[in-house]
Amino acid sequence: MSLPRFFLPVVPEDLREGVLVSLTLEAARHAQVLRLRPGDALELAWRQGHVWAGDIVSIRGSDWTIRLVRSLDENREWPVHIEACIPILAQLSALDDVLPGLVELGVQIFQPIIFDRSEYDEHKTKGRMDRWQRICERSAEQSHRSRLPELRAPEPIEYLLNHSISQRWVAYEEKQTHVHNPLQLQDFVFTSGPEGGFTSREISQLLSAKWEPISLGGSILRAVTAPCALMGAAALQLSNLKR
Repeated sequence: MSLPRFFLPVVPEDLREGVLVSLTLEAARHAQVLRLRPGDALELAWRQGHVWAGDIVSIRGSDWTIRLVRSLDENREWPVHIEACIPILAQLSALDDVLPGLVELGVQIFQPIIFDRSEYDEHKTKGRMDRWQRICERSAEQSHRSRLPELRAPEPIEYLLNHSISQRWVAYEEKQTHVHNPLQLQDFVFTSGPEGGFTSREISQLLSAKWEPISLGGSILRAVTAPCALMGAAALQLSNLKR
């Protein structure tokens, strides 16, 4: 059985066996829900990729003290850069259900995109970003990611049209065939549309910018389903290339 994992924001200056560190308030609440006790073992990870095993030394309210026991030599991340350009949806809460699966599949960067049909509200979206960040953290802990994914501020479609990564997929239900160029073990980015899909102008711009249209089957997937379907298809190819 795997040990519970918690991400911490700041790496200790003296990162070695025996050093004492504290959980964040959010991590302490999660540890309390898991009913952890002094003496229990757990794992600590930092955004930069350090992962350590530790033991709980003491619990005083929300103050949890952990002793570092040993460094864990692991890297569960893809060897290439993977970016999900996810659509801003009319119901912002819908992304709460999209993010966990993408985190579990290994997405490293989340870039929300404002499409013509996104019904973007800057104030409401900013208010939702903290929640999305917490969802990414909890999902990374539960799936034992070695690094914490990065969540960026929303960008317009021009971000996609000028993207520097050449290996890029766009989910497009009107593509006539399922044939596409096989992925290479190199940086990869993908995107899909909001509710109602892309406008004709948007898909024309994306195709002109050399985004490869990908069919995900004969049915039209919901905006909350397409991102995970795309990443799942990519993960299958990339995992075969890693062997």
